[in-house]
Amino acid sequence: MIRISQLKLNIEASKDNLPKLIAKKLKIKLSDIKDYRIFKESIDARHETITFVYTVDATLSNEASILNKKIPHVAPTPQLTYKMPPKRDLPPTKRPVVIGFGPSGMYAALLLAQCGYHPIILERGGSVAERVKNIEDFCTKGILDPESNIQFGEGGAGTFSDGKLTTRVKDLRGRKVLEELVHAGAPEEILYEAHPHVGTDLLRDVVVNIRKTIIALGGEIHFNTRVDDFIVEDGQIRGVITHQNQTFHSEHVILAVGHSARDTFKKIYDQKIDIAAKPFAVGFRVEHPQALINKAQYKAFANHPKLGAAEYRLTHQASNGRGVYTFCMCPGGFVVPSASEPNKVVTNGMSEHARGEANANSAVLVQVQPSDFESDHPLAGIDFQRELESKAFVIGGENYKAPAQLIGDFLANRPSTSLGSVKPSYDIGIRLTNLRDLLPKAFCDAIAEGLQAFDKKLAGFSMDDALLTGVESRSSSPVRVTRDSESLQSTNLKGFYPAGEGAGFAGGIVSSAIDGLKCAEKLIAAFS
Repeated sequence: MIRISQLKLNIEASKDNLPKLIAKKLKIKLSDIKDYRIFKESIDARHETITFVYTVDATLSNEASILNKKIPHVAPTPQLTYKMPPKRDLPPTKRPVVIGFGPSGMYAALLLAQCGYHPIILERGGSVAERVKNIEDFCTKGILDPESNIQFGEGGAGTFSDGKLTTRVKDLRGRKVLEELVHAGAPEEILYEAHPHVGTDLLRDVVVNIRKTIIALGGEIHFNTRVDDFIVEDGQIRGVITHQNQTFHSEHVILAVGHSARDTFKKIYDQKIDIAAKPFAVGFRVEHPQALINKAQYKAFANHPKLGAAEYRLTHQASNGRGVYTFCMCPGGFVVPSASEPNKVVTNGMSEHARGEANANSAVLVQVQPSDFESDHPLAGIDFQRELESKAFVIGGENYKAPAQLIGDFLANRPSTSLGSVKPSYDIGIRLTNLRDLLPKAFCDAIAEGLQAFDKKLAGFSMDDALLTGVESRSSSPVRVTRDSESLQSTNLKGFYPAGEGAGFAGGIVSSAIDGLKCAEKLIAAFS
């Protein structure tokens, strides 16, 4: 096949015109095009007229002669097929254990199952159906289940998110991640959209289908099963012990617990398994009318049916040296209560596939360095997060309502007393206050500067009555469970594979899933 890029169609044109564009660019007849498929579709909104830009892979009658012409943006299609590791005929006596069933654990377990290893998965939270009920109870009644919530349970935190599948990681495994999602029921367009997403409503069925595939291939999943300890002998993992005092013996364990498994990180530290503090970020969720974001990004085409809800990604280097940036932007979504511990307030964002809600929301974060912590303890970042989340709980009224403030009031450093045009989407409710009482002054100063800088890049971003809600404290893991760069095993515990976002090696659904695949590959190689 031949890859042709930079094929442009006006917003009003149909994709059916792509063969004509291919023929024109290559100076061939339409009949010379045997087949084609879209590899990537992106939107160019920088000019007065919006265009869709395509990269396609085509099967042609005489590919060699076309390549010899050295036409710009025309090249052989690169090999994108994921090479599966060797498959076992019989499962091992001591089956591998995967702790956690978020993106990294799910994909590690899926690959192990596909290769005949019959993995045992231990997930502290509930199944998707159980989680939906647990989260509904929290949002409507303020009843938090510390074991099954937006952070913990089948599919991990990503199940209750926008389901964004963008990643800056350039890795062939990313294609396998997307193809497995499509195979499990995700929309096929995620394979070629420049900014693909699934949406929480569709993801719930997708992760259940992946689970069913793993079980059909000999895997075994235990929900509501928290790992409380590790069996270690002479620098080798020998198994794990659950909170029900059940032991699973294994010499190959993948740790894929996510960024909120604080008790697990404490046990890792207690077992003297290498772990270190790492940078992360904290801040607020900001809500705007989605119509404002659409207008700022798409201008006269803001309501065009081909475009949907617009996104943004903004960064700023503050004068005090701290980076400020938007993260996990959820078009047409809502802000969700994401605490996993009692008497803490944590915010996050979520969208359904249609992205049809009135508000856009995103995290506005400021960088946190280990030097900001009160000690050099490896778990000091967790203490830092907990302090902010406890303070947010108190400021919010000690009933899981979230503290909130209008941007205009935040910039003026005065408490908010009434809402403007933006109505909060946080289910449990908000309490208007001064968010400068929540974060350290240097953090607030950097965020204030960032908000004003973002307004110059995206008109209306710092509108007076846009709403900030706090606290966003779980953007990434505050620790790194260190591992050898070659074997991906713990630097001081053989057979123990720290994986994904929680272990400090990924950020987001796709990069976490890729890391889970990498760890599974190394585990398979170690068995071999």
